[in-house]
Amino acid sequence: MVYNGSDAFPTQVKILIAGGFGVGKTTFVAATSEIEPLNTEELITAASVGVDSLSGTVDKSTTTVAMDFGRITFDRHGIVLYLFGTPGQERFWFMWDELCAGALGAIVLADTRRLHESFAAVDFFERRNIPFLIAINEFDDAFRYDPEEVRGALELGRGVPIVLCDARDTRSGMSVLRSLVQHLLTAAHAPSA
Repeated sequence: MVYNGSDAFPTQVKILIAGGFGVGKTTFVAATSEIEPLNTEELITAASVGVDSLSGTVDKSTTTVAMDFGRITFDRHGIVLYLFGTPGQERFWFMWDELCAGALGAIVLADTRRLHESFAAVDFFERRNIPFLIAINEFDDAFRYDPEEVRGALELGRGVPIVLCDARDTRSGMSVLRSLVQHLLTAAHAPSA
């Protein structure tokens, strides 16, 4: 993190985009990044059978094996967000500890068709006291749930924002990032307990 001289909020911020396999993390980073995103997508092979849960992702042919990386600048505020998308398959979760070093906040991307796959990311950030929000990626064929229903299902406190998004849409992704920055600013200025 890099801070400017007058503010308590850093001007360069590392953000993680996490969630289960196939929730749209790579798509989110690609849609919001102002630079050509780096990704480590590899073809899913027969070796995944019996090792990785591919349920609910019939059409998915690739998977992130290390991370995705992108950058977005909010010129008006002088804030640069460095986006790090985590791998979603359980066998690559060991990388999350390395990726979270220095992260100021996180987005847990959720798919309501497979909401149970969000628990690992929620637990990960709660245990490390990293502020996060839930972004419900509204897939075309998914049932629409009210954010408060998702809050109850994930057993989240009132302090965790829940927003709706379309990971394919740049404006939607930017709205999620603005919501996260606002959440981080609020958390930074909250009195210590």
